[in-house]
Amino acid sequence: MTNSPLETLALFHIGPVAVSQPVVTTWIIMALLWAGAACFTRRLTLVPSKIQTVLELIVGTIDQQIRDTMQADPQRYRALVGTLFLFILVSNASSLVPGVEPPTAHIETDAALALIVFCATIFHGIRTRGLGRYLATFAEPTWIMIPLNLVEQITRTFSLLVRLFGNVMSGVFVVGIVLSLAGLLVPIPLMALDLLTGAVQAYIFTVLAMVFIGAAVLENAPTPSTTQTGP
Repeated sequence: MTNSPLETLALFHIGPVAVSQPVVTTWIIMALLWAGAACFTRRLTLVPSKIQTVLELIVGTIDQQIRDTMQADPQRYRALVGTLFLFILVSNASSLVPGVEPPTAHIETDAALALIVFCATIFHGIRTRGLGRYLATFAEPTWIMIPLNLVEQITRTFSLLVRLFGNVMSGVFVVGIVLSLAGLLVPIPLMALDLLTGAVQAYIFTVLAMVFIGAAVLENAPTPSTTQTGP
């Protein structure tokens, strides 16, 4: 990736709508995640196979992270949190495929992910507290704080966007420059470091999303000791 990270070239057009490479890559990643989920969960059994054991471990880890971070029953938030983490993780790792630029290295993809978190925070806040009580949280601890609390909602969403975009874009950009100057084998350690950074960024983004949503629903969220997780 040696061109501007703010520049996206259209691959083709669907009517008047230009479709860029990050959009196509996003579609492919979404299709792969859907196909993988459909394939791996098609034959679940009481005696788990190796693949099912790995899947149960991943789901259990996500559930435990939700309990620890949000102090809430993970069932309501598992789909959103798990999808965010897996999509960002796979998107960041797609930089290892020759000729592919990860969607998360483009600001429009990160803006869309941050907007999803912003809308989910409002949705779950209203769903848990009710519209009136949720709006009342912007006047805490006093009504003078209303403008600052409103600005905070926007700035923390913007921070999600900037953090993910900056870290992923810079890593891919550096690897691309080194690859163009030094050949194929030299950038391999940098690519491994970039892969690790991508995993860390996926985790950080997901945890921050849980923190923001958890703050919106904390008042009525059940504690882990009272959460029923089933057999």
